[in-house]
Amino acid sequence: MKRQFPFAVILVMILPLVLYAQERTTPTIDVAASAEVKVVPDEVFVVFGVETSDPSMDAAKTQNDEVVKKLLSLIRELQIDPRHMQTDYINIEPWMRDMSDGPDRKEFRIRKNIAITLKDVSKFEGLLSRALQLGVTNVHGVQFRTTELRKHRDRAREMAIQAAREKADLLAGQLRRRIGPAIRVSEYGGGWYSPYNWWGQSYGSNAMSQVSSQAGDASPNSGTIAFGQITVTASVNVSFALE
Repeated sequence: MKRQFPFAVILVMILPLVLYAQERTTPTIDVAASAEVKVVPDEVFVVFGVETSDPSMDAAKTQNDEVVKKLLSLIRELQIDPRHMQTDYINIEPWMRDMSDGPDRKEFRIRKNIAITLKDVSKFEGLLSRALQLGVTNVHGVQFRTTELRKHRDRAREMAIQAAREKADLLAGQLRRRIGPAIRVSEYGGGWYSPYNWWGQSYGSNAMSQVSSQAGDASPNSGTIAFGQITVTASVNVSFALE
């Protein structure tokens, strides 16, 4: 019996070429579409910073440790899960402090950051206010997030695909044509953002006022932080056959 393997190999090699040639000759209509889903955040990520400085390294470290211990005690008091708290930055460096009443003075500056994820957003304002009162010197950033990002992104993708089909239908109709099956689809961009997110450095009591202004106005009876909504987006490119 003669083996047919060489012939089968030739067919396998030719088939992709035929399909590619058909695709190249099929007229298409290419559209891009985007969609967004508005979501109320159910999680807050905040990074606190503690900065101390003193001519004595030991004194600077002691001062820093005292504030950090108070912050960690506050975290326990608010019953925040230890798994959602992390020391994510430590820096110790000598620097020359500008003394307005005399020559510059060499000091040791110690910085330490504590990152916290709040699963109960109602605790955010209390945590922020009390942390500043305890001596936290920096609020490096605040993110209002959703724990169901995947679900909302899938919904945004579905809406973007539907918008792409409707756009293609409209364009094809103007040409007295119809769209056929989708030939290619790709996603670009997408993600999530919130107008209330901010990153940077704020010091002392100024930090609270800056967070409030970024968050928007709130009624007098509801505190100073308005969580608003975050936006989950999806964007797609789709090529439909043009019939």
